[in-house]
Amino acid sequence: MFAVCKEKEDNIENLVIIGSGPAGYTAAIYAARANLQPLLVTGFNSGGIPGGQLMTTTFVENYPGFPDGVLGPELMDLMKAQAERWGTNLYESDVISIDTSKSPFELKTLEGSIKSNSIIIATGASANRLGVINEDKFWSKGISACAICDGATPQFRDEELAVIGGGDSACEEAAYLTKYGSKVHLLVRSEKLRASAAMIDRVKANSKIEIHWNTKVEKANGTDWLENVETINSQKGNVEIKVKGLFYAIGHTPNTKFLNNKIELDKKGYIACNSGRPETSIEGIFAAGDVVDSEWRQGVTAAGTGCMAALAAERWLAEKNLSKIIVRETSEPEKTLSSSSFNEEETNEDTFDLNSEWQKGSYALRKLYHESNKPILVIFSSPSCGPCHVLKPQLKRVIKEFDGAVQGIEIDIDKDQEIAKQAGINGTPTIQLFKDKLLKKQWQGVKQRSEFKEAIQNII
Repeated sequence: MFAVCKEKEDNIENLVIIGSGPAGYTAAIYAARANLQPLLVTGFNSGGIPGGQLMTTTFVENYPGFPDGVLGPELMDLMKAQAERWGTNLYESDVISIDTSKSPFELKTLEGSIKSNSIIIATGASANRLGVINEDKFWSKGISACAICDGATPQFRDEELAVIGGGDSACEEAAYLTKYGSKVHLLVRSEKLRASAAMIDRVKANSKIEIHWNTKVEKANGTDWLENVETINSQKGNVEIKVKGLFYAIGHTPNTKFLNNKIELDKKGYIACNSGRPETSIEGIFAAGDVVDSEWRQGVTAAGTGCMAALAAERWLAEKNLSKIIVRETSEPEKTLSSSSFNEEETNEDTFDLNSEWQKGSYALRKLYHESNKPILVIFSSPSCGPCHVLKPQLKRVIKEFDGAVQGIEIDIDKDQEIAKQAGINGTPTIQLFKDKLLKKQWQGVKQRSEFKEAIQNII
């Protein structure tokens, strides 16, 4: 697609973008169209996931251009494809630190170092924990910060559940959980909701949602799994609510720890920028998205700031005569994007292949469990789980690298509830590694590819 007009000196990048949410991908699209060939580091900084917060939402109904709404993970896939189409290079790693004392800047990642003339930080923010008594004991055993990820697990079905929060996220998660739970308690610490009018109307109209005003959670109780929560109501006093699931929707913390205070932050830890501008306290470093926004935190506003950051970086590079312009071989990149060679259809008796690298469904799992002598990597996912959406391509890449020595299976916990229950799945994504019918290792959540590779190598 590209022919280099002015070669990169010592492999120095024009622009490195840290973060792959709406801000990061929008910045990448604009920078790539400016022939800067940006490098985007997908990142897991401080608990964030590639794709950002939209990977943990169901339908996004307020993003322009999608009148019927669009799944959060689908929207991020479209942004990623657009960025790649115009020439963005993706680097799957995590930035550990940035050396701002010299030019070019040096970014240290888990895999090595990157030098760049300019940087856009778009690392977003991560969901907060509440710190209730026994929170750690019941984390992933009834307590979760992502209803969209974990709501479909068997333990929550037809049970009473609770959501803490009073904003749009809390209302959205409460409404979502009514698909699975028998009743949802919305626990609000004040006497009113902070959500949009449309979300408030939706919650109040749902007969399966009960709102508890002026309520704070003090303690979680149970044996092996959450059974009830102790709350304090400003009017009723101590109230025990029997629930099998407690979901947090209580705000976010910006992912800025890796900066180690080398860039000016505000009192809340967000990157400090002049109002309406993407420039940070370090010349040549810009910021965009939720990492600078403690107020709006919307996909469309994040995308807008990503655009501004890219344009500002482009202008700054030109002013400093640092741009290494990449000339395209053709003025218009190809529209056809490569598709995965892995089978995504549910495997049945007719389509099962004992030697296939990747298959889907309980039939394939049972057959391989009893007949395969290779390590088997199983991911338990759900259709609405954004982190699952992020992780599956990474697992497929890992399996591909073993060149037929490992097999992968996806289990949809919505379709294969009994399998998920037997496996003790209490959240998605959950990944299990089997060899000779024995469970060798289990993970929950999105992890680096290196963790899976190391575990597989240890049993081959």
